[in-house]
Amino acid sequence: MVRPVKKQPQQWRKEILEAAKELFLSKGYEETSVTDIMELAGGAKGMFYRFFQSKEEVMHAMGDELFFRNNPFEAVKERTDLNGLGKIWEVLALNRADEERESINAQAVAILKDPHILAAAIEANRRVLTPLWFELIEEGRRDGSIKTAYARELSELLPLINFWLMPTVFPGDAGAIQSKCRFIAEVLEQMGLPIIDDEMKEKAEKLWK
Repeated sequence: MVRPVKKQPQQWRKEILEAAKELFLSKGYEETSVTDIMELAGGAKGMFYRFFQSKEEVMHAMGDELFFRNNPFEAVKERTDLNGLGKIWEVLALNRADEERESINAQAVAILKDPHILAAAIEANRRVLTPLWFELIEEGRRDGSIKTAYARELSELLPLINFWLMPTVFPGDAGAIQSKCRFIAEVLEQMGLPIIDDEMKEKAEKLWK
């Protein structure tokens, strides 16, 4: 008699994340329970809590996985055909084109009402994204495509913009979001970083309305 192969812990974690992603995309985050996730993953509910404390933690882990699997910063790092500003434009374009990540991000908005989850998300963005933005802005300063004296400040500001646009964090209607998008575009341009176009404004308005 052949014994069933025992799954390694990392395999269980991977399958739980895959099951959660499938359910979040098909049913929605709010309509998916831990029980649903484990039924699809084929494990007992207790297995879930060996890896994650909550459904919210799964959402954050999923976001991290999607980012590092398709990291747009890594994709442009060695591009010799782009200057620093061009690489930033390409990072933003690649991010917009990742529909799976965009869908997960849109569903994550609801859970950011929790101040503890919001604080953790801000810290994660600061820790991961700030140095990546700083590297590209500094490259742009060196090659002359970005003219700013505020590279560090801009690299710290960029990861916070999404949170400012979220109506669950700063309540506002579609008009308020449009006004914020115009404000952000103007501020960044004045600071030497012209990276907000009409397509980005429209996408932000659709995502956060």
